[in-house]
Amino acid sequence: MNVKSCNKQENNTVELIIEVGREEFQTAIDKVYKKQRGSIQVPGFRKGKAPRKIIEGMYGSGVFFEDAINDLYPDAYAQAIEEQKIEAVGYPKVEIEKVDQDGFVIKAIVTLKPEVKLGEYKGLTAAKDVAKVTAADITAEMKPYIDRATRLVSVERAAKKGDTAVIDFEGFLNGEPFEGGKADGHELELGSGSFVPGFEEGVIGMKPGKEKDITLTFPEDYHADLAGKEVVFHVTLHEVKEHQVPKIDDEFAKDVSEFDTLEEFKKDLEKKLTERREATAENEFKNSLMEQVVENMEVEIPDTMLDAKVDDMVEDYARRISSQGIPFEQYMQMTGMTLDALKEQARPGALRQVQMELALEAIAKAEGIQVTDEEIEAEYARLAEEYKMDLEKVKAAVPPIGIKRDLNIQKTSEVVYSTAKVGKKKAAAKKTTKKAETETEDEDKKPAKKAAAKKTTKKEEKED
Repeated sequence: MNVKSCNKQENNTVELIIEVGREEFQTAIDKVYKKQRGSIQVPGFRKGKAPRKIIEGMYGSGVFFEDAINDLYPDAYAQAIEEQKIEAVGYPKVEIEKVDQDGFVIKAIVTLKPEVKLGEYKGLTAAKDVAKVTAADITAEMKPYIDRATRLVSVERAAKKGDTAVIDFEGFLNGEPFEGGKADGHELELGSGSFVPGFEEGVIGMKPGKEKDITLTFPEDYHADLAGKEVVFHVTLHEVKEHQVPKIDDEFAKDVSEFDTLEEFKKDLEKKLTERREATAENEFKNSLMEQVVENMEVEIPDTMLDAKVDDMVEDYARRISSQGIPFEQYMQMTGMTLDALKEQARPGALRQVQMELALEAIAKAEGIQVTDEEIEAEYARLAEEYKMDLEKVKAAVPPIGIKRDLNIQKTSEVVYSTAKVGKKKAAAKKTTKKAETETEDEDKKPAKKAAAKKTTKKEEKED
């Protein structure tokens, strides 16, 4: 591989002319020939036994060129940008300038990593919620435990709202049964609104063992066969079940938790809820700080860089869907989603990720932040301890470059967080006069300014 030229172009790009010589190219062609000859049928030769020269004579001398170039190009490109010390982003635009038996020449238009001009990133101020937990919050936290401990108990009384009724029913339209209108032993929670309007109200008041005809009209937006039609349901009530809620006392606490008293259980719920809210408040505080860092910096993000991040996010999404046992193509058909629509949805998140990454890289450079081998080893040891795994297995599962990247983000982010101040939340402005209301309405009617999708500058903010 030889870099013939490296020239700076407009729009923050570089033109690379990369040459691959005869020896490398012929080796790659031979490799492709050996890989493909088993699938090429040549008259007079057993399958897979035809010499390369015979195949080239039949299909042309360049029959293996494309695959050989595809085999060599990734390494050649990687070596070229490393040799020229180019910080490339996104995918290059590649053209084949020349190709023959003596090798090939390619032109790659490479987008450079954009220059970031940092604004303020130390001493920022952001609001932070105070984690408060009320008695009502603790009651709400207890509800799932109460629901799980609540039993359905059969009762000999008339059905009422909130009960579960075990029923047989059959629906008739003009005296004839209609499709889908019959079920036996169906359990219906009265008041759930899961049945046709009027049906559950008709069951309320019935007693076990009783039968009843319930006349009702289907809604106008029901499916065409029954929309707006009057029907009769013949209903037999077999059983009424009521929800028996447990007594909320020490015995309840013992049944649903590891605590001996209700007071201890409540204190634990309060502690965990407080910790969750504190963590949420801390994350929101940090996110607000990083948003300010992004707003304060100046950077022009190339389309190729943003497109590459969008593709990465979509590929990751596809892997996660496939890991659940659903082929991604099938999932797209089921949801009616197109690849272009999915990419469009991912674009705002991709833009924010790219902005954050560029900001953190710029801060790390400005602060001289580096991650040492000792810090990487310490992180491996921490992960092994946290997940109770053998150290060598952790190292095999998590590449050091990933550990280094995560530690770099942590150390760089801490520069922002450790110097930040906690401010007060701005109170929502109250409309106190009719004039203020009118002015607000008039403002709402004005066309909104179109936000720049890829550029964030302090200068623009001041001009606005």
